[in-house]
Amino acid sequence: MITDDSIQSMGGKARAEALNADQRAAIAKKAAAARWAIPKATHFGELEILGIKLPCYVLEDGRRVLSQRGLQSSIGLGTGGGTHGAHRMARFIERLELKGLNASELMARISNPILFLPPHGGRSGYGYEAQVLPEVCDFILTCKDNGLMSDEKYAKIVFACNSLVRALAKVGIIALVDEATGYEEVREKKALQKILEAFLLKEFAAWAKRFPDDFYKEMFRLRGWEWNKMSVARPSYVGKLTNDLVYERLAPGILNELKRRNPKNESGNRKHKHHQLFTDDIGHPALSQHLHATITLMKASSDWNTFHRMMDKALPKRIGQLPLLIDV
Repeated sequence: MITDDSIQSMGGKARAEALNADQRAAIAKKAAAARWAIPKATHFGELEILGIKLPCYVLEDGRRVLSQRGLQSSIGLGTGGGTHGAHRMARFIERLELKGLNASELMARISNPILFLPPHGGRSGYGYEAQVLPEVCDFILTCKDNGLMSDEKYAKIVFACNSLVRALAKVGIIALVDEATGYEEVREKKALQKILEAFLLKEFAAWAKRFPDDFYKEMFRLRGWEWNKMSVARPSYVGKLTNDLVYERLAPGILNELKRRNPKNESGNRKHKHHQLFTDDIGHPALSQHLHATITLMKASSDWNTFHRMMDKALPKRIGQLPLLIDV
């Protein structure tokens, strides 16, 4: 640590004292010029996407800039800002690039975030040109299409990027029509924001968590497995148990129909979670009620065999006509 009495500090003072007035003025002028060289934002606003506020700016040179923190949050990469945030983004893209896809141009832009001043003073901040967001999404989706992001830990990021690209494309064509017709001059200020939000809410409704943590926590307890809420890795047998406890008992024939509509791909994975095919008015409420009853029986049981006997008695497997739990 350098203190006021350190050799470095005393050396700095000595050099400063050795400068004449003109030299000190020149140094101060150079420092001021460096500060003024930082571009300033002339306009500021916020995009709100599923509860995440994404600050956006227009710089005096016309560049549209998104907040670094907001951009990272929008695709599920956390909220680290500054050079640390840039490093986090760069490391993520670099890890994907090492798997075989070239991202040199994107890496160059991510590794050099824009330092700018906010419109009304205050501390400088970091951001990216707005087009970086769809470019990052496109690269991630290309990685997914090439089988480079099949791990479940990437699932939410891939889903977010896919939804953002589709939503931004939809809003983009609306904006072009409005500009061509002149309607942009009379439309409500946040009309495009509302269209974007409505689209994403619909998209992410399918992603909403339907299986409470308690379902898996109690399953692990009864099976004698170690429970780690933060881990996405679960024994493959969990899927079979879920079919047994939920889908085979929820409605007659429902599991076979879900498998037909949501088949496994060549890698053995399904495109959707089974519950994402359920209807909002019948399917999801029925699932929620069944899970609540199942968890109650789990908590009342001391071992797996006791619990399973109680399930067979209280919530037996169903046969008969298939109710309308799935979207047709």
